[in-house]
Amino acid sequence: MKKIQAIEIVEARILNDYVVELVFSDLRKGTVNLRGFLGHGIFKSLLNKSHFRKMFVDGVLGTICWPNGADIAPDTLYYEAFSSDK
Repeated sequence: MKKIQAIEIVEARILNDYVVELVFSDLRKGTVNLRGFLGHGIFKSLLNKSHFRKMFVDGVLGTICWPNGADIAPDTLYYEAFSSDK
């Protein structure tokens, strides 16, 4: 039986506003506009672009995070980056 490897984020950078470029553990690179994730709960403060720019990759969680404790699951980001691929 083949073991399925979990997808993780290995690199991330902000391109502009709330658009980020992500490199995943399978080495695919994609972009995601995170604006739709922001504005509610723990993500509300990230509408402030100076707070949003504090994004970092957490190597333990394998995804992007912010100092306020916000993070987005890497599989959600993978889906957002590649859902339009045919």
